[in-house]
Amino acid sequence: MTARAYTVAFEGVEAHRVEVQCAVTPGLPAFAIVGLPDKAVSEARDRVRSALSSMAIALPSKRITVNLSPADLPKEGSHFDLPIAVALLAALEIIPKDAAESTVALGELSLDGSLVSVIGALPAAMSAAEDNRTLLCPKSSGPEAAWVGAAQVLGAGSLADVVRHYTGQSPLTPSQPGEVISDPGGKDLRDVKGQERAKRALEIAAAGRHHLFMVGTPGSGKSMLAARLPSILPPLSAQEALETSMIHSVAGLLDQGGISRSRPFREPHHTASMAAIVGGGRRAAPGEISLAHNGVLFMDEFPEFPRNVLETLRQPMETGEVMIARANAHVSYPCRFMLVAAANPCRCGHMYDAARACSRVPQCGEDYMGRISGPLLDRLDLRIEVPPVSYMDLDLPANGESSALVAGRVAKAHQMQATRYEEQPGLRVNADAQGGILEEVAGPDEEGRALLIKVAERFGLSARGYHRVLRVARTIADLDGSETVRKPHVAEAVSYRLTASKEI
Repeated sequence: MTARAYTVAFEGVEAHRVEVQCAVTPGLPAFAIVGLPDKAVSEARDRVRSALSSMAIALPSKRITVNLSPADLPKEGSHFDLPIAVALLAALEIIPKDAAESTVALGELSLDGSLVSVIGALPAAMSAAEDNRTLLCPKSSGPEAAWVGAAQVLGAGSLADVVRHYTGQSPLTPSQPGEVISDPGGKDLRDVKGQERAKRALEIAAAGRHHLFMVGTPGSGKSMLAARLPSILPPLSAQEALETSMIHSVAGLLDQGGISRSRPFREPHHTASMAAIVGGGRRAAPGEISLAHNGVLFMDEFPEFPRNVLETLRQPMETGEVMIARANAHVSYPCRFMLVAAANPCRCGHMYDAARACSRVPQCGEDYMGRISGPLLDRLDLRIEVPPVSYMDLDLPANGESSALVAGRVAKAHQMQATRYEEQPGLRVNADAQGGILEEVAGPDEEGRALLIKVAERFGLSARGYHRVLRVARTIADLDGSETVRKPHVAEAVSYRLTASKEI
């Protein structure tokens, strides 16, 4: 007797369909799983056997063979337990075969037959919707998967619930989407005293998703500014929320099926490894740059990160995608993030203060900042110095603009960009524009172009630097509500590219 059920195998955020074939044939009693399973999948036979035993279902004294097709696709994870059990129940004629074949199942079985939540319910639901099948998953994973409205999602608490559903004794109720998680906030830009230039750079970076590099003495407010960046970012659109949540689903970071409309804010420690930042490991899991997709990656103490880790950021910053190539896997993850980097000017941190600086100035600063390569610096759109705040400013009451006010301007700029690029697939903000589209939307007026050419020749801007100035100028014009990029916009964009009268 042969029966089929379906599940998925994950490759990055993609869910590939897997056919679970179960055959019960005469022969010596055995339970074999074939089709390139890993250790967790191979152990499913013991969990399935125990779960069926808890339901008083005894396996026949025959040979049971489970084949996971296609056989050359690696199968990893404990979510294969439920589809194997469903296929076996259909092969034993306990549940209807057609019901098993119309189901995409995933879930881990406990020894008592209860179902444990697994990662990847959201991309699995999308795969089920494409195949016009019902998704069967643990009850705790149902709210997450139910966000894919095109697929019917059934959440079960145990294998017994699955049997009762397919035998018509007690049908399962379709799962409902989990609640949207709201960000409690609490960090307002008004809390930052002084640092008006840094606040302006933060606003421009938020409006066009430009990379920002802040250099300043310890305690000048770099981390404080970065922590308030999420408060001025617009919420994720429906498409962006789905993209981001799929990555977080594969990483197992979604909390009780809730999808957040707040943009991710990731801040890895400078001791993080390359696999932690870019992605990798045995299962080629997403790294911090992918978990920050459509959000912010804040890297404090930027020069303290290992050199090889910093250099791996260069390609993802340009392409918005990272390919993790391993001997047994080639996985691609999206990673369109805004990099916010912060650094002290030197190892002692007081290079700008002659009274407190060490005796190795300026060599101390050159050696320290020299850890950041020129090609990587060239990819940072905005570079600013964050000077220390005077004691008099600290003693004054907070009187700057609130995050809500700045967020309103940023939201208007994002709306202008959404309208501008609505017919351009893959383009959402000015940081994505390149080639002919960039020249069309960000071409400055005659005075602005003359200034940009003069600066490019004087300071030797690279072609990449030239185009990044154009993108920043376009964003400044959007914040100004101008359809044309004019000379003042170009001048301000150039000022963020130069520091201490030279290009960094």
